Amino acid sequence: MLLTGAAMMFSGCTTVGPDFERPRTPWLDRWSGGSLQAIEADSRRPRDGPMQAWWRNFDDPVLDQLVAQAQRVNPGVRIAGLRILEARAQLGIADSTRYPQLQQVDGQLLGVTEQRQGGASTHAVTASIALNAGWEIDFWGKFRRGIESADAAYLASIALYDDMQVLMAAQVAGFYCTIRTLELRLRIARENANLQQRSLQITQLHFKSGNESELDVQQATAQYLGTLSSVPQLEIALRQTQNALSVLLARPPGPLPEMDAGQAQIPSAELGLIVDLPAQLLRRRADVRAAEMQLAAQSAQVGVSMADLYPSLSLLGTLGLSATSVSGSQRTLGAAIGPGLVWNVFDHGRLTNAVLLQDARLQQLYEQYQDTVLRAAREVDDGSVAFAKAGEQISLLAGAVQAARRSLQIADRQYNEGLVDFQRVLDSQRVLFAEQDQLVASRGNQAQGLIALYKAMGGGWEGGRSRPLLDDATREAMGRRVDWKDMLDEPLPPPEAQAPRSLPQGATP
Repeated sequence: MLLTGAAMMFSGCTTVGPDFERPRTPWLDRWSGGSLQAIEADSRRPRDGPMQAWWRNFDDPVLDQLVAQAQRVNPGVRIAGLRILEARAQLGIADSTRYPQLQQVDGQLLGVTEQRQGGASTHAVTASIALNAGWEIDFWGKFRRGIESADAAYLASIALYDDMQVLMAAQVAGFYCTIRTLELRLRIARENANLQQRSLQITQLHFKSGNESELDVQQATAQYLGTLSSVPQLEIALRQTQNALSVLLARPPGPLPEMDAGQAQIPSAELGLIVDLPAQLLRRRADVRAAEMQLAAQSAQVGVSMADLYPSLSLLGTLGLSATSVSGSQRTLGAAIGPGLVWNVFDHGRLTNAVLLQDARLQQLYEQYQDTVLRAAREVDDGSVAFAKAGEQISLLAGAVQAARRSLQIADRQYNEGLVDFQRVLDSQRVLFAEQDQLVASRGNQAQGLIALYKAMGGGWEGGRSRPLLDDATREAMGRRVDWKDMLDEPLPPPEAQAPRSLPQGATP
């Protein structure tokens, strides 16, 4: 034992296990953005970029209000904030291992009775108190790796909170645009149904006067009822989307009163100025940062497990006082101090397989990181092509609607003049309704594509760093249950903050 201790003292402290290295994604540095290159961003946007509050590019105050509310009150956001508090507490636990792990006071107060032969008995009271201390020296970096892991897990919890902010902004904006699109489609369906109803009434009058056949009446009736039948389905979709948006805002299902203004107006915007390179866009995404920090936390756990393979040396000490009430007895004061060695030499593969388990988890998280980056690139390309192609489709459909409207005017005039039969009018009405509905849907798709693109770029989380994690009621309730000290009020690091002291090399907060 002396030789082992001397060898460890001379070799000094070390840290076993792999040092975290930022995962490389070779294809990412060569990736030029895919379909993002085909979009011309609006150069009139300010140089600070549209990412931090990209939904404001739609110039819709109601949308701004709903996004801000969801980023505060949504249950998913609140849970993510509480997980930051959990990670802070876990970091505090890990940080405490830098001090003696055992700091304990033991005490006993015993009543002792002795029965002797002949009936005599003795009663006494024995009391003892002792202060015990033990400090496992961190020769192999077990505790340092634990702190490193907790630090990275704390940063991962902040990144996941940022990701929830991005998700809330995208989901609220997506539902908002869907509601506005459905409102406009409902208006178009009702307007076309009214138009077709008037044609039906005219046809019925002509049939009664003997100028038209029953076939025209039945065809007009079928077209009118077919158009009218699309209204309930659109109303179902509208109400379900309103319910979904209400739940995001932590409200009971139902329509939102603030959305009464601006009905049937689909928000539109151009893509703001993009300053960052595509690779930078993906690496700064909150979910990519979270995956990287989770990988860093697991990398340190490999070192924690490896340290259990080596002997642990502890400094132990105790100081105790004992006394009894027996007459003539003396108080005893004792002290002891010295080293202790523990080495699990014969573990039958338990410790070595624990290391393999942690390493397998590390590799899983590495693959998960690569998958996260790939999915992020796909989302950027999907959003880009959806936004760009929807714009092209809108230009074509706008011309088609104009032509269909003019075609209906000509068909009506020629029908009234007896030059064409009623079937031409029905066909023109059907084409106009279809083209108008498709144009509105394409405008909604363009807005959804832009929202998806901004979400894929990872913007919209920065404002959450300046807001408190908890509302006043939650903070008060938690403070009554447990003494959180100042942890509940500790602000999040600003977006531009430097990494904490033990952040793995190459990582960013």
